[in-house]
Amino acid sequence: MKFNFLITVIAALIPMIMGFVWYGPMLFKKVWMKEVGFTDESIKGSNMALIFGLAYVFSFLLAFVLQTLVIHQWGVQSILMGESGFVEQTGEAFTYFQEFMTNYGDRFRTFKHGALHGTMIGLLIGLPILATQALFERKSVRYVAINTGYWIVTLALMGGVICQWA
Repeated sequence: MKFNFLITVIAALIPMIMGFVWYGPMLFKKVWMKEVGFTDESIKGSNMALIFGLAYVFSFLLAFVLQTLVIHQWGVQSILMGESGFVEQTGEAFTYFQEFMTNYGDRFRTFKHGALHGTMIGLLIGLPILATQALFERKSVRYVAINTGYWIVTLALMGGVICQWA
């Protein structure tokens, strides 16, 4: 099992696409802009290339770490790292890992399972972080719901893509 660069690149596009839909005119643009205090005029003149470029870099980092959270087999590999023989791909540890992956390498490697983990991450990590920040920023429940909803759906999709194809 190794890091899948192409799937990470693809999964990192999901927050960009979801952001276009979620925060766009199709869904929550007007409500979200009101909640953050933006107007159409206030967002003009922003350096969108920089914003989208950095957002993609952050999305890539998120997709990278999601592989270790939604694919259970990464845990087995990490347990064996540092074992003599595993790094060199010889010895008892490596033989055990190969046999384990042959028998169980495809277990829980579905879009549905990855989406479940992504949803759990959104609810159990994203929600507490965003809600705590919103409390101190004196933001509304609506603000928390819009932003947390975005991350729950986005992480579910990212987790599903990564778990199915990485």
